[in-house]
Amino acid sequence: MSTPASIFPSGQRPDPRLRPEVAGQPTARAVPVDESLVEGIRRRLGDWAADLRDTEQRTPWIVIALLTGMLVYSYWPGLLNARSSWDNPQYSHGWIVPLCTAALIFWWRQPITAVTASARATGLGLLVASFVLRLVCARFSIVTIDMYTFVPALAGVFLMAGGWSVFKWAWAPIATLIFMYPLPDEATRYLLGPLQTLATMMSTYALQTVGLDAYREGNKIVLGESQVLGVVDACSGLRMLTIFVWLALMIVLIGGGEWWENLVIAASAIPIALIVNATRITVTGVMYTINPEWAEKIFHDWAGYFMMPMALGLLFLLQSILKCMVVTEELAPATVVGGGRPTAMAAGIAKPTRSGGVVSVVARPDGPGTSG
Repeated sequence: MSTPASIFPSGQRPDPRLRPEVAGQPTARAVPVDESLVEGIRRRLGDWAADLRDTEQRTPWIVIALLTGMLVYSYWPGLLNARSSWDNPQYSHGWIVPLCTAALIFWWRQPITAVTASARATGLGLLVASFVLRLVCARFSIVTIDMYTFVPALAGVFLMAGGWSVFKWAWAPIATLIFMYPLPDEATRYLLGPLQTLATMMSTYALQTVGLDAYREGNKIVLGESQVLGVVDACSGLRMLTIFVWLALMIVLIGGGEWWENLVIAASAIPIALIVNATRITVTGVMYTINPEWAEKIFHDWAGYFMMPMALGLLFLLQSILKCMVVTEELAPATVVGGGRPTAMAAGIAKPTRSGGVVSVVARPDGPGTSG
């Protein structure tokens, strides 16, 4: 299931959601290539207002709004628990998750087509399964999993009322709502220890690599003969991991990259988070050997503000490398048959043929190719 095009106006390619017009059904609207962000917001507001004047478009959105309101009322205690967890620095990003979800739903919205019976049945099945799981969680007092069921229930509402056409572009933003909830206590307990140990091992190895006398004792790093650097729970990198994984997935959603690029970026989120956290501990250890007071009072307290920019910088660097690894279609070799002009030069893209007298050229969007 594909995700919609980038949220940012790129001016490079048409919206891949465009499909041939079907009689009696609205089609996805074209996106102007030179549209700015403000113009995009205004155009989408106008399109939505125009759709709401149509009964066939207005009714599904009214149903979605009513059922979503009922879900929010039903899950209100769990939503309040999620809100209280945002005071924890580990989940301080939670408040922005629903805002980003709402923004993506608004930006990716397309006209609603006819809702099939399979869509209604599948959406109802998601709702029923969510409520059954919620009853099981209530029976065994599993609070966190009970909160999570709000996400598939909301997806079921959009699918049941809006059909597959709505679910196609709404499922990904809805799925990201899972990041506004805290991790289960069991998951935190099982992740915290290994992350502390891994961060300690990586940092110790890095300190030894730069030539410092360092060795590990449990979750402590002994520097020289007397300096001891403790990797406490706050230094395990769990906070960095939860925030950065969500940010990486958001970049995947709005970046409009190829599927394999998105897969590499999503898979790199955890290693990058671990590397950045180990870098912080390593630099702190180096500072301890220079001036322990600076390391404790200045660098250790302020280094956290530089971790996220560093992680994002590494992620954007990875994106740049991925884009340079594969030649895009706009720069693919074109073909000239018998010394003529490239066969697909009008589109800026040419495909090789097996005809005689074929020579390769490079098709340039701004002008004709030159034969080799």
